[in-house]
Amino acid sequence: MTARIFYADLWGLRQGKYHTLLETAVNDTEWAELMPHSPDYLFVNRDETDLDEYMNGWKVTEVFPVNSVGIVTARDEFVLDFDKVKLRDRIEEFRGDGLSDDDIRNKNELKDTKVWNVTSARKALRNDEDYEQAFATCLYRPFDIRPLFYHKDMLERPRPEVMHQLQHTNFALVCPKRVETVGTWQHLLCSRNIVDHVAVSLKTIDSTFPLYLYAKEGEMQFGKGRCPNLSLDFIKVFSEKLGLKFVDDGKGDLKETSGPEDIFNYAYAVFHSPTYRARYAEFLKIDFPRLPLTSNKELFKALAEKGAELVALHLMGSLRLNKLITSYSEKGEHTVEKVSYDEKTKRVYINKTQYFDGVTPEVWNFHIGGYQVCEKWLKDRQKAHRKLSIDDIGHYQKIVVALKETIRLMTEIDELIPSWPVN
Repeated sequence: MTARIFYADLWGLRQGKYHTLLETAVNDTEWAELMPHSPDYLFVNRDETDLDEYMNGWKVTEVFPVNSVGIVTARDEFVLDFDKVKLRDRIEEFRGDGLSDDDIRNKNELKDTKVWNVTSARKALRNDEDYEQAFATCLYRPFDIRPLFYHKDMLERPRPEVMHQLQHTNFALVCPKRVETVGTWQHLLCSRNIVDHVAVSLKTIDSTFPLYLYAKEGEMQFGKGRCPNLSLDFIKVFSEKLGLKFVDDGKGDLKETSGPEDIFNYAYAVFHSPTYRARYAEFLKIDFPRLPLTSNKELFKALAEKGAELVALHLMGSLRLNKLITSYSEKGEHTVEKVSYDEKTKRVYINKTQYFDGVTPEVWNFHIGGYQVCEKWLKDRQKAHRKLSIDDIGHYQKIVVALKETIRLMTEIDELIPSWPVN
């Protein structure tokens, strides 16, 4: 006999729930019968109006076959820093013999675990003549790039199969398999750096999808040093549907050819469409995003161009970032003591007297993943009692530009797509 599954939920304050549970019998409950089906077999109600068209898209794991979750350091405050000089000095002291193991533990608040201990790690670094190559950069949170000591003997989970790809000229999509919040899906960013496991998501784990795969030293792939991290099945279907010949590096002319970077940019644009995020919100909660393909060359070209603009903004490489739209009050100590926002004056305060002026509410409230970007970037520095440098101040002002331009581009992307589903 096939089992029947019923569902009911109860919302409200705790006392109200207790009262209902005490006064209501199982048979008196208003149950809704569920029909769980493949592949998720959900035990909750869900609006599946657009499920079939969504499932026609390509899941990002099917597009980019080599991927992994982000790194876990297990000791962020030691292997990461805001200042690369301080990080280097700390590692040099750790590697040296000027302090005992106990002194190193106490000074840096390091704890031995079942899989890592100070004594063994110090010994490993002393025996590694190439340890300096481990100094890298990491996408720690949205627009928050920090110096990282990326060494296998210092990190809990270094994810080398993917993260080494980002120590070359490369970039990657970053998104989680599921999201921790309800509402509109906004859990996507790109990176050219090593990626932390919660760089985008606040409570779930992010995965990283590099665009290119580099050969190991002494090896070649397809006669060159790198190849696209795109599945052959996807390339075949994509090329046939669009009628463009695929070139395996860079961009095509988008008249007769297309390349991996065109596909990356197209995907980045589609995933930033407000309609895509709202239309498929139910399905984006529990799985990786799926990419719909188009047979319209002009639409593909237009979306790829918008996606390229977004990628340049989010990698902090766009020339638009130099046109600052905020000012900063110079007089003061520049220490981030308490972050607050005044919507009337459009000011973001970092202490009682200093602030960034000209930050609009829509920019201040803009979220990427689980983070309110403009607030999070400063709050992390407030926690560290950091005094903002000239570079920090300029970087924050560029973040404001990047978010304002992102909002504009998201609207323009929606305007380009004539109808849904994309075809």
